[in-house]
Amino acid sequence: MKTVSFTQMKDGTKEDYELLEQAEKPYHAMTADRILAELRRQGEDTLSGYQITRMAHGLQAGTRARREGADTDWVVGALLHDIGDGLAPQNHDRFSAEVIRPFVREEVSWVVEHHGIFQMVYYAHHYGWDQNARERFKDHIHYKACADFCERWDQSSFDPDYPTDTLESFEPLVREVFARKAYDPEVIREGVSTGLPALES
Repeated sequence: MKTVSFTQMKDGTKEDYELLEQAEKPYHAMTADRILAELRRQGEDTLSGYQITRMAHGLQAGTRARREGADTDWVVGALLHDIGDGLAPQNHDRFSAEVIRPFVREEVSWVVEHHGIFQMVYYAHHYGWDQNARERFKDHIHYKACADFCERWDQSSFDPDYPTDTLESFEPLVREVFARKAYDPEVIREGVSTGLPALES
């Protein structure tokens, strides 16, 4: 395999960086494969103290989103909202958001980034923490979407008896999202909030 000439990045030539650009394309193209592999790995880990695995939680959230008619960005966001749990359990929300941020609209990555603090409304008081910490974002454009995400798709998705869709059924959506051009303005849609789909009455 051809390699660059430098041992320090500052010494790299134009040819070196063109070589790296070409060498990285196949790696970038396999991002969806690595994401799916991480989800499968999370299927081997029961969430400590919970009744389901980490993968099952993501699958449940994604299933709920899809069954409510959510679009691809929301479904993949729900599926992957805890993908960072294995490597960054103390800030998994931000880690997970960075995984999806280049490929989904800003609204979805913002919700994933902040879902941890929004979820505290359900349990923080049991630890003596601030249950209403999310109120610091009450005037943010994506506040309602994040509150709805937590209520409808996250906090409710720990049920071992919920009829959950398979990982394989989500694979085409994951591949579609991670095949997008990174940071495409038409995808990111900065400053746009559409919210979750309306629930049928």
